[in-house]
Amino acid sequence: MGKAKIISPQEAAALLRDGDTFTTSGFVASGIPETLNKAVERRFLETGHPRDLTYVYASSQGNRDGRGGEHYAHKGLLKRFIAGHWATVPALAAMAMRNELEGYNLAQGALCHLFRDIAAHKPGTITQVGLGTFVDPRNGGGKLNSVTTEDLVELLTIRGKEYLFYPTFPIHVALLRGTYADEKGNVTMEKEIATLEATSVAQAVKNSGGVVVVQVEEVVRSGSLDPRLVKIPGIYVDYVVVAPPEDHQQSLDCSCNCALSGGLRAPDGENTHLSLSAKKVIGRRGALELMPDAVVNLGVGAPEYVAAVAAEEGIGEQMTLTVESGPVGGIPQGGLQFGSTLNADAILDQPYQFDFYDGGGLDLAYLGLAQCDQHGNINVSRFGPKIAGCGGFIDISQNTPRVCFCGTFTADGLKVRVQDGAVHIDQEGRSKKFLRQVEQVTFSGDMAVQNGQQVIYITERCVFRLKPDGLHLTEIATGIDLQRDILDQMEFEPVIEYKDGAVPLMDLRIFQDAPMGLGRD
Repeated sequence: MGKAKIISPQEAAALLRDGDTFTTSGFVASGIPETLNKAVERRFLETGHPRDLTYVYASSQGNRDGRGGEHYAHKGLLKRFIAGHWATVPALAAMAMRNELEGYNLAQGALCHLFRDIAAHKPGTITQVGLGTFVDPRNGGGKLNSVTTEDLVELLTIRGKEYLFYPTFPIHVALLRGTYADEKGNVTMEKEIATLEATSVAQAVKNSGGVVVVQVEEVVRSGSLDPRLVKIPGIYVDYVVVAPPEDHQQSLDCSCNCALSGGLRAPDGENTHLSLSAKKVIGRRGALELMPDAVVNLGVGAPEYVAAVAAEEGIGEQMTLTVESGPVGGIPQGGLQFGSTLNADAILDQPYQFDFYDGGGLDLAYLGLAQCDQHGNINVSRFGPKIAGCGGFIDISQNTPRVCFCGTFTADGLKVRVQDGAVHIDQEGRSKKFLRQVEQVTFSGDMAVQNGQQVIYITERCVFRLKPDGLHLTEIATGIDLQRDILDQMEFEPVIEYKDGAVPLMDLRIFQDAPMGLGRD
C-alpha cells in the first residue's frame, strides 16, 4: 500500500464524469464534506459539467440554506436524486416538484443496508421494511413526480411471505469525510458525531470500480493513527483532500464538542422543571408507557418531551435512548446536532443500528404525529407540494413492538392552557390532523394490526389505540368536551370506548404542576 494521493478540491471535483452515480456523507448538519460539495458546485457553474448525475444518500444532509446536499440543486447537474430524508434540502425538493429531476424517497435503513449489499455484489436488499407504505411499489414505490418512472423497489414473495426488493446498482464516486488521514490513506472519525455508513459506502464504491475521496482536517504520519479508530482503511481510499476549518465543522455552525463523539464525558447538567404545556402533557402521558430498562427511540418534536419528563421524574436512568445514526445511551441532541448524543455509551455504524431496529430490538418508540386517518395510518413524509421524507420513520415504526405517536390534536395556531388540573383550548388550530385519509402512508395501520403491534396515539386532549376495526378513543383529558374539542375536530368518528357511561379520564397527575411520582410507580 503506497502513499495516499493528496489532491485539491478542484481536482476532486474533476473526478465526476457526466452521468455518474455518486454519494456523499453526512447526517442532517453533521459530517458533511462541505469543501468537496462546494468544489463540485463551482465546477458545474463554471463549466456546465458534470451533468446528469445520480445522487444517492441514506439519511439527510443540509440545513435548508444552500449547504450540504443543496450545493447540487442546479438544473442539469442532477438527473436523479435518491434519499431517505428530503426536509433539509428543500431546493432539491422544489426541483422534484417542478419535474426538473427524478426523485425517490426510500426508507433510510433500507438504503444503509443497500450500500452493504452493493459492496458485497449481492443482487439487492430484501426486507419487509416499507410494505404497506408509499415505498411499496403497489403504492408508488417511493416515486415523487411524473418524470420518475423506473422502479427501484420490487415486490417479492418468499415462502409465502411478502418482501420488498431494493436492487443494487454501481456507485462511481464517493465524497466522504473523516477526521484524520495518515500518509497511506487510513481515515479515522474520532471527532465525528457518528461513524454512520462510511465503511459500507467506501466498500461499495471501491467494489463498483469507483473512486473514493475523503475530506479530512489533517494528514498525519503513517503509523501514528490508532488502528482501532480507523473506519475507512487506506485500501478503500483513492484521494484525500485537506479542508479548511470553516468547511470542516463537526456540525454546521457548531464548534466541536468531543462529548458528542465519545472523546470525553461532559456533565449531564441539572434537570430543569418544564412548565405545563400541551407538549409536556403529551410527554407525561407518553412516559406512563415506559417500563424499566426499556430501549427506546425518540423522534423529534413532541416525543422529545418524554425524555425530559423522565429526567424530571428521576427515571431517566431506567431507559436507554438510541438514535438511528448509531449512538446508544446518553442524551440525544436536537436541532443542527440531531443525530448526535451527549455522553453516549456506544456509537455503532448506522447499518448495524438499523439491523437492531429491523429485528425488533427496540422495546418502545415515540414518534411524531402529523396526520392520522381512520385506519391508524400516519403521514409524516409529504404534505401537498412539501416533501419532508420518511427518514428512518418507516424502519422504526414498522418493527418496534410498541409505538406511541405523539403530537398535538390540531396544528397551525393552536393555543392550549393547562390550568387547575384541566386542559383548556383557548384557540383551536386551523389544520386538522385526524383526517379521513392521509396524503401519504408513512406508517401502515393495517400492517401494524397484522404484525400484532401495540400502537397508541397520544395528544394533549385524548388518547387513541389501534385495534383491528380502526382507531378507538380510550382516554380523554379533564376539561375537554368530547363533541366540541375532539369529534368536531376530526374528519371521521373513532370507536369510542365508554366505561360507566363516560370515556375514561387520562391520569389526573398529568395535569398537576407537581411531580407525578413515576419513580414510585
